[in-house]
Amino acid sequence: MRLTVRTNLSIRALMYLATRGARLSRSAEIARACNCSANHLAQVINQLHAAGFIEALRGRGGGVRLARPPEAINIGDVFRAFEADVPFTECFALETNTCPLVSACRLRGAISRALDAFYGELDQVTLADLVENNRALDEIFALPEAVSDLARRAPAACPA
Repeated sequence: MRLTVRTNLSIRALMYLATRGARLSRSAEIARACNCSANHLAQVINQLHAAGFIEALRGRGGGVRLARPPEAINIGDVFRAFEADVPFTECFALETNTCPLVSACRLRGAISRALDAFYGELDQVTLADLVENNRALDEIFALPEAVSDLARRAPAACPA
């Protein structure tokens, strides 16, 4: 099993925003911290906003932040928002299925039960579970800010 890149980026972005509290963050800042393309992240941000996980404020002082507390964001719900339209196997996409075994296949039921168990496990995890008291995560997300703060404070290089 492999998650889509969008699901992966959605969790990274939510974790970043959760460590920021109510502070607004810009997409470029999140992309830097999460080591991803700003363009790809923008699509993820739009989907997170449409699903109600984050709120977005436009304009010069705008940005994004969590729409609700981290303990109220269920990871199973996030995964479903990004993975629900992606069929796990061909036979789960009835309109495009070409497998001739679908009417006799017993594997489909087993896969369905396995997916239910997978989401059941994720339903027990909140965003708060991923970020609270996670000092290593705080250090990773603080790094880009610390580097940019040092760059701003460093004396300008003298032209040669």
